Amino acid sequence: MFARTRLSQIGVLALLMALFAAPNFASAEGFAGLLTGKKRLPPITLSSGKPLAEAPYELESGKYYSLNIESDGSAEIALSGPEFFRNVWIDEIVISDIEIRPLGVSSLEFDDEGSATISFVTIRPGTFELRIPGTTADSQRALFVVK
Repeated sequence: MFARTRLSQIGVLALLMALFAAPNFASAEGFAGLLTGKKRLPPITLSSGKPLAEAPYELESGKYYSLNIESDGSAEIALSGPEFFRNVWIDEIVISDIEIRPLGVSSLEFDDEGSATISFVTIRPGTFELRIPGTTADSQRALFVVK
C-alpha cells in the first residue's frame, strides 16, 4: 500500500514539475491576474461621523488588491468584517513599515491617527462589507462586490 501511495505522490510531483517547466509558463495568458501587479483601491477613511467609502468597491475574483485604511484620530474606531476577511487571502498588512502576514483577521482598530495597508487576493465572488461595529447606517460600511 505504501509503494502505491508513494508512486501516486511521485506522479503528481512529476506532473506539477512538467507544468511549471512548460515554455509558456510565464506567458501573459497563464497568470495574468496576479502577475499584472496589485491594483490600488481608493482608501477607506476612518473619521468621526464621516462615511467610510464614496462608493462600493467593484472587484474581480482572483485579482490582487491593495487597500489603505487611514484614521484621522478624531475617535477610536474599529473596522470589522469577518465575512470579507474569510473570503480573501491576505498577503500582508503593513502598519508603520511593519509587515504582518496573518493567517486570519476579523477586525482592525485604530486608537489614534495612523494608517494600515492591506494587500489581498479575492477568493470567492459575493458581496462583503467592512463596517464600524455597532453601526447600522450604510455610510458606516465599505461594500465590496466581488465578481
